[in-house]
Amino acid sequence: MLVDSHCHLDFPEFSPELDAVMARARAAGVGTCVTIGTKLSTFERTHAIAEQFPDVWCSVGSHPHEAVSEQLSDARPLIEAAQRSKVVGIGETGLDYYYNHSPREAQAHNFRTHIAAARETGLPLIVHTRDADEDTVAILRDEMGKGAFRGLIHCFTAGPALAKAALDLGFLISVSGIATFRNAAAIRETLGDVPLDRLLVETDAPYLAPVPHRGKRNEPAYVTHTAGALAAIKGIQPEDLARITTDNFFRLFGKVRRPQ
Repeated sequence: MLVDSHCHLDFPEFSPELDAVMARARAAGVGTCVTIGTKLSTFERTHAIAEQFPDVWCSVGSHPHEAVSEQLSDARPLIEAAQRSKVVGIGETGLDYYYNHSPREAQAHNFRTHIAAARETGLPLIVHTRDADEDTVAILRDEMGKGAFRGLIHCFTAGPALAKAALDLGFLISVSGIATFRNAAAIRETLGDVPLDRLLVETDAPYLAPVPHRGKRNEPAYVTHTAGALAAIKGIQPEDLARITTDNFFRLFGKVRRPQ
């Protein structure tokens, strides 16, 4: 079995055929999906999808792009939502300096607020970072000094410095379809040095479809291609990669019930 540790099933691209999308995922051997919260204003829709399917769980969070429209005064909304049985993570949160849709100070404030919620609830923090590696690491290290929390770097696209910093903090690293792209040799080289027990796989669907579906709408079934590429990078059989990354997922996301 495989786990799609990060997808966006509440996005409109899936609404016409969500049942079929999930059926294809199961047929491909994907036994669990986490649909990720990106806006507090749409959390109820995200949560409803997790409630609809026994093999789907969700997170609660506000993407760094929303840091102005959803500026958090404290962590209480996140902590309260995390009490629901289907909510298994905090985020996605972090810093995005590529698009700069929100001021960096607002992004940092919301990032720290999500960390406070992860620390309080014990749920893993789901970190988005783009063109902001140094500031991301600085905030994570500073906040770790205030009290431990767990988490992962989702859709890893950086180099060895961020990977080492994340691993030193006890974080896991989640691999998306980008690892299959022809121009991602540097990312593959970095992933080659990440210990197997610290890796997850994801789609980030509907975005970042892996080869051979690049350019199309992504969906959870396609995580098999990312897992196959990662197995090749690590020099192991795909079934071993599936077992290891699935075990890693359930170790980090302890609130998720493993399918029988």
